[in-house]
Amino acid sequence: MSKSKAEDILNTSMRILKTDSCNTLSGKPNITYHIGCTPDSKIFFQISSNTGGGFFSSEWVSWDAIQQALKQWPKDTPITSLFLYPLFKGKSVNTPSFLLAALKHLNLVQPLKGKKRCHELLDPKPFLIEINKLISSKTTQKKTSPAAKKKKTTHRTKKTATSRHRKTA
Repeated sequence: MSKSKAEDILNTSMRILKTDSCNTLSGKPNITYHIGCTPDSKIFFQISSNTGGGFFSSEWVSWDAIQQALKQWPKDTPITSLFLYPLFKGKSVNTPSFLLAALKHLNLVQPLKGKKRCHELLDPKPFLIEINKLISSKTTQKKTSPAAKKKKTTHRTKKTATSRHRKTA
């Protein structure tokens, strides 16, 4: 099965459990992310919007793949977005950082004191308890984008752009 066909199947079978937004690691723009599950209760994450100008991949990434990446990360090395890069190979370089921001927002990682983009792993049990309650509840959220609603428009209209270049007499 091709990767795009597998992604289509995943998108149609995914049940949205939670939609939330948070600051990126730089603290300037906001991202919106979804947490979903498949019919067999596998947990997935998706970045759905960014109020900044950066590109990102909106593909679903499994909690299992994130856990696998963490296991492969050297124990004595602080966690950075680099540990998530293999999950998005050939995709936008912003997406791993956005996913790490979501993990931080969910209290799955926390910043190390004095280190701006270095994190340490926290206990995932509280997160898993919350998500398992949502899975058991059988409720589904609609895909929404609260961060996108807050997005400031920074582009100029065509009229404004042309009026700035008019010669004055």
